[in-house]
Amino acid sequence: MEQMFESSLWASRFMVILAVIFGLVGAVALFIVASVDVYDTAKMIITTYANHLHPEHFHEDAVGGIIGAVDLYLIGVVMILFSFGLYELFISDIDAAKGDEKENKILAIHSLDQLKDKISKVIVMVLVVGFFQKVGHTEYNGALEMLYYALSITAVAVGLFFLGKVGHNNH
Repeated sequence: MEQMFESSLWASRFMVILAVIFGLVGAVALFIVASVDVYDTAKMIITTYANHLHPEHFHEDAVGGIIGAVDLYLIGVVMILFSFGLYELFISDIDAAKGDEKENKILAIHSLDQLKDKISKVIVMVLVVGFFQKVGHTEYNGALEMLYYALSITAVAVGLFFLGKVGHNNH
């Protein structure tokens, strides 16, 4: 009875396949949406220049469209890391990745902490990209607002500096 229960319990780990599959489907969907956004932004830029127009917020809209797409691509990367990590942790190592050293370092997940660290770093980058997208559309009406702008960029830079130090042991 115990052996049958343990076998069933061990086999239940294959439920993770649903999260892996739909995580990849979500990543593909995000990559498609982001690519359409880049296409639309490029089309807007080409149309604007072809008609010799220069709308009031043209640069902000162009940069905002591209940054928004980068944001979606990064979230898609989170979904891929999530799917690969769950698969490697609960199901099996990915044999195809073993031959490629570079991919193996990026996508190899050996613990939940490693998965959490990789996903959290990409999520921080998503937040940074979102921050810069919003900052690009903000109007500043005084010296104090410009000071806040400078301080916020400094805070983001310091945060990214320390994020880059996480997980690197100095021997």
